[in-house]
Amino acid sequence: MGGRYCRKHYCLAVVFTSLTLCVLCFLIYNENIMYERSSKLVENKIFFAVPQVQSLEHPLPSDVCSFHSLSPEDALEWNHMKDSVAWPETPPLPTNFSLHDTSDPAHSTFTILPGNRGGSWHVGDQLEVLVKINDFYGHPKKFGGDFLLARLHNPTLFAGVAGQVLDHQNGSYTAVFPLLWEGNAEVEVILVHPSEAITVLERVTQEQPDRVYFKSIFRSGSVTQTTTCNVCLKAAQQNLCNYTDVRTGEPWFCYKPKKLGCDTRITHAEGGFKQPLKPGEGNLFKRGVNMKVSIRASEISNIDILPKVKGDASPSLNIRPAGYYYQGVWRVIHGTPAKQFNTSTAISQCLKDKVIHLYGDSTIRQWFEYLIESVPGLKKFDLKTLKQSGPFLALDYANNILLTFHCHGPPIRFGTMAASQTRYVANELDSVIGGTGTAVVIGIWSHLSTFPVEVYIRRLLNVRRAVERLLIRAPGTLVIIRTANPKALDLFKTLTNSDWYSLQRDKILRAIFKGVKVQLVDAWEMTVAHYLPHNLHPEPPIIKNMINIILTHLCPPGESFNEATKP
Repeated sequence: MGGRYCRKHYCLAVVFTSLTLCVLCFLIYNENIMYERSSKLVENKIFFAVPQVQSLEHPLPSDVCSFHSLSPEDALEWNHMKDSVAWPETPPLPTNFSLHDTSDPAHSTFTILPGNRGGSWHVGDQLEVLVKINDFYGHPKKFGGDFLLARLHNPTLFAGVAGQVLDHQNGSYTAVFPLLWEGNAEVEVILVHPSEAITVLERVTQEQPDRVYFKSIFRSGSVTQTTTCNVCLKAAQQNLCNYTDVRTGEPWFCYKPKKLGCDTRITHAEGGFKQPLKPGEGNLFKRGVNMKVSIRASEISNIDILPKVKGDASPSLNIRPAGYYYQGVWRVIHGTPAKQFNTSTAISQCLKDKVIHLYGDSTIRQWFEYLIESVPGLKKFDLKTLKQSGPFLALDYANNILLTFHCHGPPIRFGTMAASQTRYVANELDSVIGGTGTAVVIGIWSHLSTFPVEVYIRRLLNVRRAVERLLIRAPGTLVIIRTANPKALDLFKTLTNSDWYSLQRDKILRAIFKGVKVQLVDAWEMTVAHYLPHNLHPEPPIIKNMINIILTHLCPPGESFNEATKP
């Protein structure tokens, strides 16, 4: 009874400290929020979104810290999607391995294959490129598992398309490209990681999933203490505070302060990073040597694409890219063609009478910032929140536009933020009324890269169920999901957020939301296909094309908006 009493009054204290903000938000929304508690809906009451936690002050058994704990239902879904994220098995590294026996892009080559027309190519055809990986001695590799990215592009036309890479698991690969424009096209193949590096990345995730750790400050009166927190804390010699979310089951733990109770936690922050590599393994992650390095062509690296042959049945394409760039504009291949919103007037006219809720990491916050900068009438309301984590709110009274951003819950690798703001997207979605004129945009990937995929699967399944609930009660709601994208890499960024980790999560996201009424913004292909270098936060020209896709879904063809044009 005493624990429940303390928790109740702690929650009330947090509620009343947030009263001013909450009243403002609800006056703006003018909505009745429904809060689900103990599996029952309490209607017509205001829901102040404080984290739902269980603060338990007792030691937990050592086996409580399983990163692989999925419910039977979730485990069944994971078994069904394993094939979508399968990677060729890479052999373990021998003790005192030699770098010279590993994949070397400088000694590897690619060759353009003749194709079905015997050396000429037309729009609508397919180009195949054979890639052969050799080690530093120039010896052919005998197994697969290397991580390659491929792009076909024309710098003059600002055209580009991502290729699909097929692993033959014998040291050779085929990159396949659709031919979509007339003129010159140049092949680029990049070794992101050698197969030996993938072996290391897989191992460190299994052995040290807590290599990125977090901190929380606990405070009561003049007493302040800081302890370590994570999705899972494996050491059981200390008492733990269990902050597992009671609605989603998302786990979160902190070591209990020696002098304070679990209900005195006030902040969340990234704590640091533990180096997980064994001696010599760092050599597998060298920029300019074997990490994100271009592979040279054995002969020519470019072709000329001729006009489509009239009346000639082109060979059917084996790949289905999301789109391609031409004159710097992203052209969707399958789906609604993207309109171009080139002025602030066109954007504001599309957003008129709309509510847009953005949820996720800094790559989603980037979209919030882009819209604020692009629409002068959209003014950010000062909520006195941190620049990195938010939450943020912007209004355009003249056009009746509301734009919000909330970061996703832990593990979020931001600076010090209020623990009360570490909210899970699934819970936030349950408070959205939705309907026609409301868009929900979600992007969750980067901050969950260091954990086994089961952690990410559990998170996305919770989000998917919340999306499905939203679409049942408000079918007119537009839901948009942002995929992962490649980035610039150094050793630290690789061990915390390698492109290989991002690719795995990209595949999982697509598998989980397959068949759900959501729209994807394919940030992966839009980044790979573009001429600008990879960046965690893609450059403005790429962001502009992403925003155009979102606005096209909000204002589809057939509706007239000032200064919005077709590509």
